[in-house]
Amino acid sequence: MEPTNERSDCELLQLVRGGDPNALAALYQRRQRGIYRFALQMSGSASIAEDITQEVFLVLIHDNSNFDETRGSLNSFLLGVARNHVLRRLQRERFYSPLDANVSGVGDPILPQALITNDGPLDELSRSEAIESVRKAVLALPERYREAVVLCDLQELSYAETAAVLGCAVGTVRSRLHRGRSLLISKLRPAANEETAAAAMNTTRCFA
Repeated sequence: MEPTNERSDCELLQLVRGGDPNALAALYQRRQRGIYRFALQMSGSASIAEDITQEVFLVLIHDNSNFDETRGSLNSFLLGVARNHVLRRLQRERFYSPLDANVSGVGDPILPQALITNDGPLDELSRSEAIESVRKAVLALPERYREAVVLCDLQELSYAETAAVLGCAVGTVRSRLHRGRSLLISKLRPAANEETAAAAMNTTRCFA
């Protein structure tokens, strides 16, 4: 029998539907971090991100019949579920919680590595200041632009995958991402000069 960690997401889901706990564990191990990072990048709250991650996998266990392989990947489906839960949670609580102070440095779950190394475009600021500036700028974006930036630039999804998560056309993703990046540049300018802010976004574009 093929090991569970070598099976595709769809194959694992079929096993989950059959009640296989090892398949569920394999899917959780494979997709949990990405879902958590998305929820954290959207909300700024580790506690919300943890709750959303658990809720997504409860949906996967109890209500996975809505997943249609012909409409996109299981990862896109799970991120779409996470997105809906995040938006409902933020609308209900009407605030964004501050990011935990200890979430920083190498392996930072919020920012792509190129933006936090000493060779990155924000190296004129201290690394901690750069990380905090970009975090705040991303969280300050309107939701429709923030989710496009998070999915394309920070989660590194393709335009097509992002469109599947958001339930919109690829052209809409491109438009929202362009606007979101422009807003980020303007929000970063108070913390860095215009040239540095533009360079940060040029680097970010490679993650789309």
